[in-house]
Amino acid sequence: MNVGEICSRIVVVAERSTPVQQAAKLMRDHHIGALVVTEGSAGARRPIGIVTDRDLVVEVVAADVDYRMLTVGDIMSERPATLKETAGLFEIIAQMRNSGVRRLVVVDANEHLLGIVAMDDLLPVLAEELSSLAQAIKVEQRREAQKRH
Repeated sequence: MNVGEICSRIVVVAERSTPVQQAAKLMRDHHIGALVVTEGSAGARRPIGIVTDRDLVVEVVAADVDYRMLTVGDIMSERPATLKETAGLFEIIAQMRNSGVRRLVVVDANEHLLGIVAMDDLLPVLAEELSSLAQAIKVEQRREAQKRH
């Protein structure tokens, strides 16, 4: 299974100039924890940053900064961690671990935005794979028991 099969292809995006309050409203309205900051036109958007709900809390609210003066470009993490759509499950996990992030931006061969994958997306996939392994062990044990009888 590759990241292209797991990721969400519906990505809420913002531009560098998007006001922080508008970004927060987008997150609330779409029930998401991150916006991908892009440049370029639809179909050829390139990710240049990411803004998370944590960024809003840590960089704006906790710092007591006037949100009306800020844009997404002021608080975004530049050069978001990305992964090609063909990357496998273990590559996804390794990239999250190495980058210290919970979300990865998925791009095509031209570095255009395709989707986003979060740890939350991986948990059901990993649970299913672990269940399959457990079933394999049970089948093996049954076969062995049948051979002995």
